[in-house]
Amino acid sequence: MQTIVECVPNFSEGRDAQKVEAIIQAILAGPDVYLLDKEMDADHNRSVITIVGSREGIGEAALRGIGQAAALIDLNHHQGAHPRIGATDVVPFVPISGVTLADCVQIADWVAAETWRRFHIPTYLYEAAARKPGRKNLENIRRGQFEGLRDEVRTNPERRPDYGEAALHPTAGATVVGARKFLIAYNINLNTRDVALAKAIAKKIRASSGGFPCVKAMGVELKARNLAQVSMNLTDFETTPIGEVFAAVAREAAAHGVAIVGSEIVGLVPRRALEDASVHYLKVENFHPDLIVENRLARVLEEQVSRTTRPSAASLHALAEQFVTAVAAPTPTPGGGSVSALAAALAAALGEMVSGLTLKRKSYAAHHHTLKQALDRLSQLRNCLLEHIDRDAQSYEAVLAALKLPKSTESEQAARARAMEEANKTAALVPLETAELVMEAVQLIEALRSVTLPQAASDLAVALYLAEAARRGALDNVRANLPSIQDRAWVSSILERIQALEHRSGSQAPG
Repeated sequence: MQTIVECVPNFSEGRDAQKVEAIIQAILAGPDVYLLDKEMDADHNRSVITIVGSREGIGEAALRGIGQAAALIDLNHHQGAHPRIGATDVVPFVPISGVTLADCVQIADWVAAETWRRFHIPTYLYEAAARKPGRKNLENIRRGQFEGLRDEVRTNPERRPDYGEAALHPTAGATVVGARKFLIAYNINLNTRDVALAKAIAKKIRASSGGFPCVKAMGVELKARNLAQVSMNLTDFETTPIGEVFAAVAREAAAHGVAIVGSEIVGLVPRRALEDASVHYLKVENFHPDLIVENRLARVLEEQVSRTTRPSAASLHALAEQFVTAVAAPTPTPGGGSVSALAAALAAALGEMVSGLTLKRKSYAAHHHTLKQALDRLSQLRNCLLEHIDRDAQSYEAVLAALKLPKSTESEQAARARAMEEANKTAALVPLETAELVMEAVQLIEALRSVTLPQAASDLAVALYLAEAARRGALDNVRANLPSIQDRAWVSSILERIQALEHRSGSQAPG
């Protein structure tokens, strides 16, 4: 991946491993996303999942997790030591490589908007993505937790979400989405059950009370271990290192005759943070990062492995065969919606190819700005459309899962009806979004015909043929799902969007 973004979604489930695993599998059901770590805490009743992905794919991965969590977690029955307002409580995006914090703000804003649009879960933006100064800090947004916010949001305009109505989702609550620097979740356990002492220490060391900068802290009780804990988030370990925080907590605890049992890191931590802590305690005078053999080795290997190789014809055949075989299998998915998304992605890819080839020609220098813009946007569209291959299959599988829900009692029938309505809406919405993305790709490809190499004209023609097939196929899939939806106002809004697409496509096909 040329760009790497870390995402660390926190889910309000830390006791049911099957639910957490289902959420993880949903997150990973797409290209360019990888699991780095998962942490489950029964006392907090919370899971922290660490993933990395490309700038184009990480947001969709987070949305898959948010949707799955909404289906599995009911906050009305959730209890734990950690404050929370949502089934998916917080979703931060962190720049790692080839991206900036500003890029992550854009991703966060899009994910927040999509979370409301797709799942009707209201969202708040925090940290670097915050739109209001008071929402920069997560604790301000989470004040009162799910139960308190559920009541206050209806009457207090200051608590209204950034996206959504003044009401929480009945079971999934609200979700906080943001962009930030690398955060270290760090907890120190005390050999006492006195949670009041843990809270007093937390108050003394946290930035909001005049303590260490970039430190957020609270005291919680770990009932399962009969311990009190100082639970912290270090938002900038370069400003306030782990070692400095540990030493301060140890001093405060010792002043009350209490010792530290141990400390824990939740999720992942940069190597440098632990290096700094070691140097702090060992007082190494000549330390620099290249003294660490792994650091120097990584740098040398990165310099050596800086080029990629083009896949061979045989490997391309194998890659294509996997998908084609999956389509050919006697199963409902992947079906026409996924194939339409693939056709659209291929159309965008051909546009990218022709743009890239033309950019190499100095004789087309006058068009380079236009070509570069088209290339960048077509790349984004291609990645989105590839995501739609899986999203379309998943949306129909959700319909099948809803059909299998129990219906013995009135409450079960009502829950089943709600699940089917939401699943059918998603199954219609995904191919509609595919068609809308196709039309944007078509406009870009049409514009390329007059500013690219004439030798590549046939490639652009193929791209437009593929795009037209994708558009028609996607819209047929939308129409197939509409009769099952009871919300007629929603259906009318979808039909209006279809009509708009049909109007735009009147003269787009190649001649």
